[in-house]
Amino acid sequence: MQTHQTIPGFSRSILLSSLLLLLCCKTASGFGLMGPISASFGENGFFCAIDASGKQNVVCWGKNSSASTPSSASSPTSVSFSNIPAMAALSGGEGFLCGILSNTSQAYCWSSIAPSVDLVPPPFKTTAYSHIAAGKSHVCAIRGPYYSDHDLGTVDCWEIFETGNNSLSSKQSALFSEQSISNLVFKRIVSGEGFSCGGIREGGLICWGPNSSNLGVSGVLDNFTALASGKSSLCGISELSGEVQCWGDADLLAGHPNGTQYVSLAAGARHFCGIREDNHGVECWGVFNSSLIPKGPGFVAIASTDFTTCGIREDDLVLDCWAANASSSQKPEYDPPLELCSPGLCSAGFCGVGKFAFNASILNEVDLTSLCVRKELTICSSCGSSCSEGFFLSSSCTENADRVCTACSLCQNSTCWDICGRQAPPEMKKKLWNHVRRLVIIFGSSALCFLLILISWCVLGHSTTTQKEEGSKKQFKSCIGKPELEADSNEDSTPPLYVVPCPGMAQVFRLSELKDATNGFKEFNELGRGSYGFVYKAVLADGQQVAVKRANAATIIHTNSRDFEMELEVLCKIRHCNIVNLLGYCSEMGERLLVYEYMPHGTLYDHLHGGLSPLNWGFRLKIAMQAAKGLEYLHREFVPPIVHRDVKTSNILLDSEWGARIADFGLLTSNDKDLGGDLESDVYNFGIVLLEILSGRKAYDRDYTPPSIVEWALPLIKQNKAAAIIDRYVALPRNVEPLLKLADIAGLAVKEKLNERPTMSDIASWLEHIVKDGLTL
Repeated sequence: MQTHQTIPGFSRSILLSSLLLLLCCKTASGFGLMGPISASFGENGFFCAIDASGKQNVVCWGKNSSASTPSSASSPTSVSFSNIPAMAALSGGEGFLCGILSNTSQAYCWSSIAPSVDLVPPPFKTTAYSHIAAGKSHVCAIRGPYYSDHDLGTVDCWEIFETGNNSLSSKQSALFSEQSISNLVFKRIVSGEGFSCGGIREGGLICWGPNSSNLGVSGVLDNFTALASGKSSLCGISELSGEVQCWGDADLLAGHPNGTQYVSLAAGARHFCGIREDNHGVECWGVFNSSLIPKGPGFVAIASTDFTTCGIREDDLVLDCWAANASSSQKPEYDPPLELCSPGLCSAGFCGVGKFAFNASILNEVDLTSLCVRKELTICSSCGSSCSEGFFLSSSCTENADRVCTACSLCQNSTCWDICGRQAPPEMKKKLWNHVRRLVIIFGSSALCFLLILISWCVLGHSTTTQKEEGSKKQFKSCIGKPELEADSNEDSTPPLYVVPCPGMAQVFRLSELKDATNGFKEFNELGRGSYGFVYKAVLADGQQVAVKRANAATIIHTNSRDFEMELEVLCKIRHCNIVNLLGYCSEMGERLLVYEYMPHGTLYDHLHGGLSPLNWGFRLKIAMQAAKGLEYLHREFVPPIVHRDVKTSNILLDSEWGARIADFGLLTSNDKDLGGDLESDVYNFGIVLLEILSGRKAYDRDYTPPSIVEWALPLIKQNKAAAIIDRYVALPRNVEPLLKLADIAGLAVKEKLNERPTMSDIASWLEHIVKDGLTL
């Protein structure tokens, strides 16, 4: 299966004229219900979908010339689809596709050979239609304006046939113009090979055409929300139960599901597929290979051709295709473009129960307020109620957004333990057991014992609270670098790491929520940008200020969902007072958003080089020590160690108390095999940071000779002339000895040989002593 990642704003630049088609020697028929994506069949088969531009343009793709198919010997054929008008809905036949024009509700049919030639017969060209269904070689459509509140009307039918040289023509159909249906009012229809079927206003299902009797559809009184037909079979989703009912070819209907609710159907050559109502996953029956069906997040719409099914993914609206059965290659015949597509059909009126109105703003496209050509129209999508295996429900469906499913690898509290098959951590079990045991003792004792135990418990609780408060105060002092921090009793031991308590599982944010908090990711909210993407200042609904890091297109396309989950697993574990800690995240519509603590005093770079207050020597030494402790925590507390790989002054932020925080973590974990030199690289870069703190110069500045701060400062340090690099724009302290020691540490950190550089623990310890000794600065 081939997967694609979303590149917002870029995907529509892919030229449709470059699509490749292979001729296929074996033909088959399968016809899906009208939808935002559809397929034609046979040797000139192709897929089309309505894009998410808000203009309802159509994007099409053909067979992949590199795929191994039953007709792999055929040469590719390039076809241009640039003349296809905007569509409200699509339906596919054999070698052609039909749709309803978005601006006039008129029908339009075209082939891959001549997409600019309308195959609708003249008598029907000016008629408005609310529903259309293409069969193997005929089309039926329900009269009435498409955007009306009710799609009801009589049926027109026409035939499409070959005229030689692969050309197609059409005529008004006598085979499907039966007197028995001429006065019936239909709600929806579907067409197959030699038959059409439809649900009528009075209720029930009726079929007509020369092959309709082979289906065995008679006396069916149910109404159906969706219909799909194969060459000689038919399936529908019951409006009452949501379950599938099928008729026709028994071989193709083998194993059709019972007891499962579905929201959409598609039919291939020898199989049917449906989108489940609960988790939007795809299930198929008939002749198919279940191992080829995508796992994980589901789909909003699907369509099938001979041996391939394509769908629009619910998590990012990107197209995805997969082979249908074992007779095809593992790689699908059809290779779709990287495109954002419409999740459903535009309609008038409000969405009903169990549906949500799709909010176009979450796509973050400029000036995109609707996915429909008319702003008052709505795309009503079916709510999901649960998630696929390996995911848990982190947010329920709302009026304007579907439920959010989060990978079980990010499950960190009791709300998802059962779903994800995880157990409570040992320390949590111990706490729960101690609590239960205490209750048993209390309620099993006499009143006097109860009183004594209660008094003891209160005294013990007060003592514990006092100890916790003292510990918290000590921790706070250490975080802000106060000189009154008590020294460790054993001076030879490694200084303790000061870790803030983990606040629990990171919060899952909705994309719409973060868009509102950042004023639509507008430039005036931008705090900075880097290789990962953009960082925005955001104000949440409760007034809390946060920083939102939004991945750019390059990061998204090179980082799959599992990589993002692995990154979150690491980031959720990082909790330290000298780290910009993760508060939450969002993974919707292909976006990758991380929500961090907001640092109101900017970056160290801003203060040293960007025009903000230059910081006195006391602040500079304290910031150096705190940044070192943040990096020491990453290097010491994780196995394997976490390597920052981008230590610089712009990635050291200052919080509301002017405390230093290490920031800009991307994919941080290293494999054991590539750790060599990485930790030392962090040390080297931190040495450059120390030189910048000491001198006020940038790491690389063309206005100086030499431009490299290391090449300039290191020789002076080696010659015991470190005083020459001290920043002259900040008043010299009475005692310059701490600054000279700082220069010595920087000189050790930037040594050329890796094994001669100190560890971050060494540097953090030395800087802590310098801060204590530098009280007379």
